[in-house]
Amino acid sequence: MAAPEVFRISDDEVMDEIKLSEYIAKNDVLVATRYKKLQDAYEGRYEIFDLPKKEKWKPDVRVAVNFAKYITDTMNGFFIGIPIKISSADKKVNDYINYLDQYNDQDDNNAELAKIMKQYGRGYEMYYVDEIGNIGITYLDPMESFMIYDESILMRPRYFVRTYKDTNNIRHGSISNDESIRYFDIDGGLKFRDEEKTHGFDGVPATEYVENAERQGIYETVLSMINAYNKAISEKANDVDYFADAYLKILGAKLNDDEIKFIRDNRIMNFEGEDGDKIIAEFMAKPSADATQENLLDRLERLIFQVSMVANINDENFGAASGIALKYKLQSMSNLAKTEERKFTSGMNRRYKLIFSNPVSGMKKDDWIKIGYQFTRNFPANLLEESQIAGNLAGITSEETQLKVLSVVDDVKAEMDKIKKENELDTGGFEVKRNVLEEQTAPVN
Repeated sequence: MAAPEVFRISDDEVMDEIKLSEYIAKNDVLVATRYKKLQDAYEGRYEIFDLPKKEKWKPDVRVAVNFAKYITDTMNGFFIGIPIKISSADKKVNDYINYLDQYNDQDDNNAELAKIMKQYGRGYEMYYVDEIGNIGITYLDPMESFMIYDESILMRPRYFVRTYKDTNNIRHGSISNDESIRYFDIDGGLKFRDEEKTHGFDGVPATEYVENAERQGIYETVLSMINAYNKAISEKANDVDYFADAYLKILGAKLNDDEIKFIRDNRIMNFEGEDGDKIIAEFMAKPSADATQENLLDRLERLIFQVSMVANINDENFGAASGIALKYKLQSMSNLAKTEERKFTSGMNRRYKLIFSNPVSGMKKDDWIKIGYQFTRNFPANLLEESQIAGNLAGITSEETQLKVLSVVDDVKAEMDKIKKENELDTGGFEVKRNVLEEQTAPVN
């Protein structure tokens, strides 16, 4: 499946009602032809359920194995199951980030946004000032929103469009540029409303997060194999039904309806007479393709995980691995996570750059440069190994770098503050060097 279109607009074009309608129509086509299929796959609605029904006398079992959800949730848990550690050496900046993230429940927002990226290949984040004057952050999927860029090689965001339906199923929306936001209604034709509000951000108040440069979902390339797997396993289930209801063939004897009913209900046959040994009674069985089906299912399953680059962690051989062997098994997932980490970091840089540009934040515009991010892969934790590594780093790296090694430390700056306070309590509020203390307590000759 080809990578989705990126919407562009030239600097001399005016975004009027007609032009906006064209862009919304283009995105609606993407929703219908691509995004809806990806959403259906994640939610367990596969092609197998839409195939024509078989004749009534044929078994027609429909089974779907939801690989799309498994692949997405497994990779998302590996990538962002441990929340991103965001910190700054500047205490004022660090305190504001902690408040902002707590206020917006940002750990959950990040996880949901990362899941949307894996489903559709792209996701969006929108920023606003809420009714009590705080900056809000919310995530959106491409089913209801899209970004329009300029035609330069830098792809600068020019407009962000969001649409939605109200309780009466009437469609509305909003469009933001780098200064203001306008609202519109889509009911018999797009019409702008009169009101236009200044949003206060230095740029379009939204960010597009992409899973990769091609903007492809994590299970998009294996969707055809998932559909083939579902069809194969459904036919295997049909074969089970067929053999359970196989026809009984009796040759050499004519049975009336009562005798047939007796045999069916009691499962007993008793033929007498001189020609009894010539009577044939056996089930009619179609040729079995069990081995072929099993080989096909096994190969499809292997290919689905291999091509998606997500490990099947429920495989019986997977749990036997430990230490470095386990990391080798998760190497392909680690490679995917590194790519996503770079894309996610780029999005977060724009997030805080925009937020800090709004006077409501109380931050300087360039304070976003002081922010650092730490992503932690969700490997099975070995606290003993982590503590040993952190201990070995003493005297080689800073205390901050040591603490970053430990998965149990969520906020490195807060942990450093706690350690400092504990040390101050131990020394009565004074920083006392060990060698000085030893000199003071040494015996006098």
